[in-house]
Amino acid sequence: MNRVKKLSTDLLNRYPDKFNVDFQQNKKMIDEIAKVSSKELRNQIAGYIASNINKQTKEQNKKIEQDVDETSSLGN
Repeated sequence: MNRVKKLSTDLLNRYPDKFNVDFQQNKKMIDEIAKVSSKELRNQIAGYIASNINKQTKEQNKKIEQDVDETSSLGN
């Protein structure tokens, strides 16, 4: 596991409610809760977190749509 993924996962596990899909807000939050050695690393972590949350959200929405489709097809 590379450094960005490891640090991002660690931050998401420790502070799941502090991050969202907004890259700029994630950067600010990282500045507040972590000491990151460089701006580039901070940006990579913020981007990975935003991407990861976006992916999870899309997967949840897809699952919900499938559940609704299954439910509606049972009613017919």
